[in-house]
Amino acid sequence: MRSFKALILIVACLLLASLAAPAQKRKYGSAKPAAPPTVVAAIDTNGLQGLLTKQRQGPLLVNFWATFCDPCRAEFPDLVKIDKDYRPQSLEFITISLDDVTDIKTEVPKFLAEMKATMPAYLLDVSDPEPAIKLMDPRWSGALPATFLYNEKGEEVFKHYGRVDPAELRSAIDKLVKKGDVQ
Repeated sequence: MRSFKALILIVACLLLASLAAPAQKRKYGSAKPAAPPTVVAAIDTNGLQGLLTKQRQGPLLVNFWATFCDPCRAEFPDLVKIDKDYRPQSLEFITISLDDVTDIKTEVPKFLAEMKATMPAYLLDVSDPEPAIKLMDPRWSGALPATFLYNEKGEEVFKHYGRVDPAELRSAIDKLVKKGDVQ
């Protein structure tokens, strides 16, 4: 009987020790903290217009995309690099997803986190996207991806439908930003 009690005591101690070890790792920082979730805000046509007409110190880059759009997914790493390189030179960059609003807390932030995107992200939450599309450009069909660049006065200076050539976009941005070390 004593042997049985001793065995139970040993098993209980081992069990407690195995539970305590992971807690100690977290407590002392040996485990990586979880990355903060990427927040995607819903935006309607009026909100989009407000973003476009907001007073700003530098140029504004706007990219329309969706997780279901292969060219959008393919160009996104280039856009993340452009954001990283030009943000210090006063470029403001926002992305607007045309995914279904049900994906605002799932697929869209998951994709942005995978891309390590840090620019403000919005999801167009409207029953009819046509007014928002026409707000951007009356000739735009809504095909994705679409990229628009505005100067600090809010004037459109560059637009591209389809996957954008990073060198062409950088050239357009270079004409607008404060000069500095851009890679």
